[in-house]
Amino acid sequence: MDESTRTEIEAAAYRGLVAHLRARTDVQNIDLMNLAGFCRNCLAKWVLAAARERGVELDYEAARETVYGMPYAEWKDAHQTAATDAQKRRYAETEPLHSEISKKM
Repeated sequence: MDESTRTEIEAAAYRGLVAHLRARTDVQNIDLMNLAGFCRNCLAKWVLAAARERGVELDYEAARETVYGMPYAEWKDAHQTAATDAQKRRYAETEPLHSEISKKM
């Protein structure tokens, strides 16, 4: 497979992941962090890091909007629920397994 085709396939897979996360507004970021060690915000941070590596001007809020499909504040108001004590405990337990990007930005 040539590099251009690989990049196109990876970009299509990313778009599929983002579409799935946009559709699954019932899945909270803390649940994603607890189970997989990354969430929508981590994905936005990877977008931001990739943009910066290429010298592209992008801020964190704009990167979040590429993942959420709307400003984060709107998504949060419409879909985010308060974390339960159990979710918070699990988050603390799994924190060593969280993505490195979640710890950097």
